[in-house]
Amino acid sequence: MSLLQLVWRNVMHRRTLSILTAAAVAVTAALTVFLLLLRDGVEQGAEKGYGPFEVVIGADGSESQLALNTFYHVGAPTGNVPYSVLMGVQSEADTAAAFAMTTGDSYNGYPIVGVDPGYFQVRYGDKRLASGKLYVDTGEAVVGAYAAKAAGLKVGDTFHGAHGLTEEAHHEEEEGHEEEHEAHEGFSYKVVGILPQLHTPDDRAVFTTLDYAWAVHHNEHSENREITAVMIKPATLTGAQALKLKYDALDNVQAVFTSKAVADVVNMADKGTQAAGALTVLCVALASITLTLSLIAAANERRRDAGLLRLIGKSRGYVWATLMGEGLLLTVIGLAAGVLLGHGASGMFTDAVFGYTGIRLSAWAPAPGEGLLLAGALVLGGLATLAPAVNMYRADPLQLFRG
Repeated sequence: MSLLQLVWRNVMHRRTLSILTAAAVAVTAALTVFLLLLRDGVEQGAEKGYGPFEVVIGADGSESQLALNTFYHVGAPTGNVPYSVLMGVQSEADTAAAFAMTTGDSYNGYPIVGVDPGYFQVRYGDKRLASGKLYVDTGEAVVGAYAAKAAGLKVGDTFHGAHGLTEEAHHEEEEGHEEEHEAHEGFSYKVVGILPQLHTPDDRAVFTTLDYAWAVHHNEHSENREITAVMIKPATLTGAQALKLKYDALDNVQAVFTSKAVADVVNMADKGTQAAGALTVLCVALASITLTLSLIAAANERRRDAGLLRLIGKSRGYVWATLMGEGLLLTVIGLAAGVLLGHGASGMFTDAVFGYTGIRLSAWAPAPGEGLLLAGALVLGGLATLAPAVNMYRADPLQLFRG
């Protein structure tokens, strides 16, 4: 019988305990893989989320909230700023491109975003729409790929928006502001295009003309028109600094560096990941202890078998290798199951995470640090196996057999 066959036979002889031991390793590996994929998704989503728009202008308030609402379509806007701010920014020599945005309404929980269609050319280049065309007239809309699929929208469909960004907000508005509800019911949108999958938060939004909010509230010709934010692609880095300083000085207006605001959000997410990492460390410790205790029990159970192997001429190294092999085999089985489980769970929750946060997990791509995880787990599995294996190695064969 070969060494591998003997190791496998020993594992199967104690099937229940072997399954529990491998399961402890699998759960630990799965949790670690999921956290690695989540962290990578946050970092990748942060990098792709705002494109070339290094400066964003909005109403005074939280910088992170402004960035999240403008680029990730998460949370409520910080408020509105006068339309004249956009006109001022567009006239600046330091501005390569600038687009205003109006938000605050939604359809089935997906935000309705008013923005000039030129935004898509600057942000994504010459990507072709999945179907239809870009909007031109007020009331026409283009729907992100994820939102279109989830809401069942296609070219030619019509729908009514609602004030607010969640279903709860819709009900509150309907109960407390009947006029607001009637204004939205009186304005319909027609889907004229579906965006291709962009792998950014724009996949989960509905886009229409900038003036949609003014049209809903019948103030499209008012001199007091307002916008939610201005996204700016600066001509140069020094230009970005100049624009930030100039417009940050205006009353009730803030201008922020998008990368800084997004980095603050990522740092907050990292703190949450670190807290979850503490749970992972605890799982690693428990898995190591479980493996060690399992192999100690196996060593005690097979003392006579080990003594017999020695008496028929097998070396100490052979006896040592049988127990080391058992520990490493359980570790490998647990790791394989855990990696598959971690990626599978990520795949199951990809749509849910993206629908809520705009962050897409690359469920089946190797996560950064996954190779280190596998190597580290094998080392820990070997260390957990080492003590009982050494005790078997050092024991006298006659004592083992008599015991």
